[in-house]
Amino acid sequence: MKKVVTKSHSEITRWPILDRSDESAVIDVLRSGTISKGSIIQVLENEYKTFTGRKYALAHNNGTSGLLAAFFSLGLSPGDEVLVPTATFWASVLPLIWLGLVPVFCESEPETLGIDPEDMLKKITPKTKAVVIVHLWGLPCKVEEISYIARKHNLKIIEDASHAHGAEYNGKLCGAFGDVSVFSLQGDKLAPAGEGGIFITDDYEYYERATCLGDISRINELTTPQRRFAATGFGVKTRISSLAAALGVSQLKKLKKNNQLRNTNHQYLSHKLQALGFDCFIPSSNIQRVYFEFIIRYSEREPENLLQTLQQLGCHVTRPRYPLLHQQPFFTEGWYKEVGRYPKGCGDLDQIISGSFEKTITENNRLIKLPNFCGEDNGILDQYAEAFRLAIS
Repeated sequence: MKKVVTKSHSEITRWPILDRSDESAVIDVLRSGTISKGSIIQVLENEYKTFTGRKYALAHNNGTSGLLAAFFSLGLSPGDEVLVPTATFWASVLPLIWLGLVPVFCESEPETLGIDPEDMLKKITPKTKAVVIVHLWGLPCKVEEISYIARKHNLKIIEDASHAHGAEYNGKLCGAFGDVSVFSLQGDKLAPAGEGGIFITDDYEYYERATCLGDISRINELTTPQRRFAATGFGVKTRISSLAAALGVSQLKKLKKNNQLRNTNHQYLSHKLQALGFDCFIPSSNIQRVYFEFIIRYSEREPENLLQTLQQLGCHVTRPRYPLLHQQPFFTEGWYKEVGRYPKGCGDLDQIISGSFEKTITENNRLIKLPNFCGEDNGILDQYAEAFRLAIS
């Protein structure tokens, strides 16, 4: 089969996009000699407070640490249940287990691939205290429906916005919906710092607990009796380095411009593929999505060997990279119990974390991952559209 996609992928898919301003930001920190606890960390936190409109921000060495702080900050008790999606990156869920919290897996709904509000309602028990929402691939989940359920049942919301820098729901930025929210700044993310994470909240008590957990150098800045822990903290160190913070500040300044180009490319190709019968998750008018990953699916029954045909035509396409969590050995072999050290009275844990999740499995198996087209189009987008047309004809 003759290749249709002949244009180079190398430049248009290159990420992250780093230039002299990023180099200068890091070199300035190197020359200062303050490579661990510099003031650039507070600059990064202030930038994210301004960006999201939140009151408090605490930078972490990665998004996983930020999520651990988020779960810890809420003051939940061992044995408390947290509703979580099974279709997400592991860091959205596994840190809560180290605190003795019980993950209760839920289906994902097919419209946004976020946690399904209907299945949430089925899983709520008197032990349910919180829910994790993830804006998967840069597409905001059903925030309004989930928030209504959370308010009605007095559930805290932990928002994992790691895929969604710049995405909006009803005019409000993702990262502003959780009782606590977290961004990852890992190198693939839309505002990368190499490694890093941002914990954000409007509640000083949550910020205070997160600070005590992992940033001993900042405890003295607290305005409450919690300052008494300044000599020890709570035994975990999660502070971001000044070098990563400098890159994070520089990249956040470029987020809007970089997102605009990604969106232009992906929306252009999405409209062409929609006309061919593919669902490209083009959102409704009240949602502004971004593209951490470019995920689509065939609207009808997928033609046999579609991926292989597209690959033969020169397309760099695969299935999405996240396996469903409830199917992983960490859960199926019971390792989560060893990590969670659950107290008596938690009930049948295997029943809590099990389930068929047929809807999620079916939808997950239909998804197709395309490259992220981050740079200027060199003609490859039209070649992709033609390859998809030939693959289904």
